[in-house]
Amino acid sequence: MSSQQQNDEDIQPTSADDQEASFLIDVSSSLPSYSSIHSFLTYPSCGAISLFSGTTRNNFNGKVVTSLSYEGYIPMAIKELTKLCREAKETFGVEKIVAVHLVGECPVGEVSVIVGSCGAHRRETIRCTEFLIDELKARVPIWKKEIYEGDESIWKENVEWHEGRRLRVMRREEKSVS
Repeated sequence: MSSQQQNDEDIQPTSADDQEASFLIDVSSSLPSYSSIHSFLTYPSCGAISLFSGTTRNNFNGKVVTSLSYEGYIPMAIKELTKLCREAKETFGVEKIVAVHLVGECPVGEVSVIVGSCGAHRRETIRCTEFLIDELKARVPIWKKEIYEGDESIWKENVEWHEGRRLRVMRREEKSVS
């Protein structure tokens, strides 16, 4: 049995009280497979499943990226993800939610984060999924190091944060009119 198959069989929905069967939350060195995530999100009363997966790209600002490395305070990350999932479920009225993030090395082309939801209709599931990834990046204590060709690297701050302060996602610069 491969380690991926073993991970898929060991998937257990997790929350602060281990009773939230509607959440699949994980922060670890391997991610569940898409098929196990899709199976988790499949629910008889739901007609929509929305998923977002973040992958490592091979470039940033003209530099060749070879990999990303993630570190996190896992107990706090699980706690924050659980709070985030509860908030998302209440706000968007979805049935089930997935929020999983990799810690460790993530080579180019590999997935580091998957969030998603299922609900009766597409609109709330799409909005919920967008909310989940934006808020995960803004609130969850997981840090990203970008590693470039030639062994250069830099710790990256999410665009949702600047100098330790939360910013709006998709912030637009306003030009002053003279």
